[in-house]
Amino acid sequence: MVQSQLLALLLLILVQCRKQKAHQRASQSMRHAIFQSTRCARFSPDGKFVATGSSDTSIKLFEVAKIKQMMLPDARDARDGPVRPVIRTFYDHLQPINDLDFHPQNTVLISGSKDNTINKTCLHAPLILPFLVLCCFFSSSPSNITSISCKTKQEFTSNSYVSHVTTFRFFDFSKMTAKRAFRVIQDTHNVRSVSFHPSGDFLLAGTDHPIPHLYDINTFQCYLSANAPEINDNGAINQVRYSATGGMYVTASKDGTIRLWDGVTANCVRSIAGAHGTAEATSANFTKDQRFVLSSGKDSTVKLWEVGTGKLVKQYLGATHTQLRCQAVFNDTEEFVLSIDEPTNEIVIWDALTAEKVAKWPSNHIGAFRWLEHSPTEAAYVTCGTDRSIRFWKESL
Repeated sequence: MVQSQLLALLLLILVQCRKQKAHQRASQSMRHAIFQSTRCARFSPDGKFVATGSSDTSIKLFEVAKIKQMMLPDARDARDGPVRPVIRTFYDHLQPINDLDFHPQNTVLISGSKDNTINKTCLHAPLILPFLVLCCFFSSSPSNITSISCKTKQEFTSNSYVSHVTTFRFFDFSKMTAKRAFRVIQDTHNVRSVSFHPSGDFLLAGTDHPIPHLYDINTFQCYLSANAPEINDNGAINQVRYSATGGMYVTASKDGTIRLWDGVTANCVRSIAGAHGTAEATSANFTKDQRFVLSSGKDSTVKLWEVGTGKLVKQYLGATHTQLRCQAVFNDTEEFVLSIDEPTNEIVIWDALTAEKVAKWPSNHIGAFRWLEHSPTEAAYVTCGTDRSIRFWKESL
């Protein structure tokens, strides 16, 4: 009896030590100032780069190795001068950036924004059309196409999709120093979120329209699901994300609903209505094994849902987020869940398995920060603030 109690106590101590060691406060951080607040960030699949989109319409590409080098104590005294982690800056938007994603294989970065143009040739009345912008960097470049414009049929049915009106423009991006997009896909709605299919052949756009827009990257055709459920006028999509294999994708909507979609048929296979009550669902991400979806909402909750049944599995409480489009993310090993506490400007961490809150770290931002993104490959993450700063955090053991 005594031996079993001692063994249980020892196991408890080991668990607590593991939590403390895994989430010891990050003692190293890098701050980068920008002209206006940063709205979003995304790591590349290999974790070597991180891109940020800002209210000043710029996109900055950081090299993670240079960020780490900049964080070293003797970085400022280096013989070759100060380390510059920003290796590219893109300017091709007219409005703030909403979301970013990296191509899974190629050196292509995509961004979605609130950009508006007036198309006077297609309709009798002016039509305001937001943009999706594809930015290519490093050595890869498309063929030397200067410009092209085309239009799809308004009512074209293919399998379970119905085509959507789009126009396209291409730009030469053969020069390494170019700062403009080499291709622009024009959508009929404000583009709020973007996600590449794992194959890189398809692109999802979550917009003010309640149904995700699917783009074929090779033909530039846009499709909508022909069998989508009826969604009310408040069904704009805050975030869309593919699963690891592309077999499913998930949307988090302003009406508080989490919707699961079949990646092949585009049918909505499950709707979790009121996932965050009457508040907006602001983010949704699959676990690596695709069995669960982690969501956050403006009801100040983070929740874990079972994909197969739509049942609530875990609820992570203790962080308040009611104003900004906050994120909830897993760390790289999916042992922990991270989110934002707006009133205190802190990062809240829970044990993913037990839902126990294990740590709260000051973000060092002035005012609430609006985006949190964790590296897919290591214990590091970035925070984007309304205080015009980007902070890179490296968890230290």
